[in-house]
Amino acid sequence: MNVDQLTKLLEDVKNNQCDVAAALEQLKNLPYEDLTYAKVDHHRELRNGYPEVIYSPGKTLDQIKGIVQNMLDRSTGNILASRAGLDVYEAIKSITPDAIYYEEARSVVVKRVEYKTTEDYVLVVTAGTADIPVAEEAAITAMVMGNQVKRLYDVGVAGIHRLLGNVPIINHAKVIIVVAGMEGALASVVGGLSDKPIVAVPTSIGYGANFGGISALLGMLTSCASGIGVVNIDNGFGAACLASKINKL
Repeated sequence: MNVDQLTKLLEDVKNNQCDVAAALEQLKNLPYEDLTYAKVDHHRELRNGYPEVIYSPGKTLDQIKGIVQNMLDRSTGNILASRAGLDVYEAIKSITPDAIYYEEARSVVVKRVEYKTTEDYVLVVTAGTADIPVAEEAAITAMVMGNQVKRLYDVGVAGIHRLLGNVPIINHAKVIIVVAGMEGALASVVGGLSDKPIVAVPTSIGYGANFGGISALLGMLTSCASGIGVVNIDNGFGAACLASKINKL
C-alpha cells in the first residue's frame, strides 16, 4: 500500500464509504506479511520511495510465485524481479498476464500501471558492448522506479573519440551511471568531463588480471576524478537505486 492508497483509504473511512472493520482488514498485515519463507515488506515504498524488489537467485519458482501473488493481492503498483532467468519469467507469467521479460537485463516486470518518468534523465554509459547486461539491469530498474533513462553504450577509453563525440548528452544528464570492466577507467574520464554525480559500476568483464571485476572496482575506488560513488561488482540494480534517489532530489 503506497501513500496515495493509504490516503484514499482514510478518506473513505472518513466519508463512510468504507467501514472501520474493512479498513482494519486491509491494514492488519502491514508493515509486512509473513509467508513463512518470506516476509513481504508492503511498507517499503512508503519508506524508500519504491516497492520491494524480488531477488530471484536462491528462491524456488514456487516461492517466487508466492511472493508475486501476495504483492498482486496487496498492492497495485509494478513489481520487479531481478536476476531472473526465462524459467522465472514463465513462472510469473503463469499467474499474471502482465509480466514482461527484459532478457538482456535479466529482469521481469509485472507492469500494472504506466511508468511515470522524471523530466530529468539518468544516463547509463558503458565502456563496451559486453557491459550492456549490467547496464540494462540498471536502466530497466531506473525506468521501473519512475526515471527517464537514456543510454550511451560502447564508448570506452580504448576509442575515446566515441565518448568525446557525445559530451552534450553527458552534460545534460542529472546523474550518470558508468558501467565498465577491464581497468574501469571510463568512470574517471566521464568524471573529468562532467559536473554531474556519477555512480560507477565495475563489471566482471575483462582478461585474467581483471580478477572478476576486482581491478575495475579498485580503479573506480581510487579514481582521481571527484564526485564518483562506486557500487559493488555487476550491481546494476544498486546503481539504479542510488541514481534514482539522486535524480528525484
